[in-house]
Amino acid sequence: MRVYCASDYYHASRAAANIISAQVIMKPDCVLGLATGSTPIGAYEQLIRWYEKGDLDFSRVHSINLDEYRGLSPENDQSYRYFMNTHLFDSINIDKKNTFVPNGMEEDKEKACRDYDEIIRAHGGIDLQILGLGQNGHIGFNEPGGVFAKGTHCVQLTESTISANARFFASIDEVPKEAYTMGIKSIMQAKKIVVIVSGEGKREIVKRAFTGPITPQVPASVLQLHSDVILVGDEAALEDFPR
Repeated sequence: MRVYCASDYYHASRAAANIISAQVIMKPDCVLGLATGSTPIGAYEQLIRWYEKGDLDFSRVHSINLDEYRGLSPENDQSYRYFMNTHLFDSINIDKKNTFVPNGMEEDKEKACRDYDEIIRAHGGIDLQILGLGQNGHIGFNEPGGVFAKGTHCVQLTESTISANARFFASIDEVPKEAYTMGIKSIMQAKKIVVIVSGEGKREIVKRAFTGPITPQVPASVLQLHSDVILVGDEAALEDFPR
């Protein structure tokens, strides 16, 4: 595993954007695994700036997002499809027909999961997967549990995840309690993985995830088994991490 420690969130975001842009330049028809939440926004903003300068071309890129709330339509301003459109897709020349997010409106849970696994398979897997890191070690919505879930699945969100996401909603009661998420197997089959972390609040979980035992109680710990993981963070998040 490689570790890039930046001075602050801005420079960590720029470092992550550099890795993403290199992937797009080296393989213009690559498949990007994208994440939502506050952490990757800085990297997406940097990619948009480089696109506007003419440095990047996303016209042949495909993207497959990690997750989506169950029960939210793409038009809902708290859905992850809406997030991706707002923070990236609307500002670059990616063909939205080539961007994929789980269908949050599919009531048949098993069908929604099968359909998304087929999308991943049909695109030959993911070249570069972007991940954030939850306070409890979750990646995507793969929450702590007894086993590592392999394929796309519907999860009951933990109270800590619901509380963490409540800031995006008018009240905690409006936060969906379920989500569709890409499974650990699909994440681990990505050719390269970039984990972005920022802030003092991630210091403890970074250390647990990447230096502690590999356990489904800390889902991100499985990344220790991947052959090409890059951890990008600021000094606050990585202060206790050996490097």
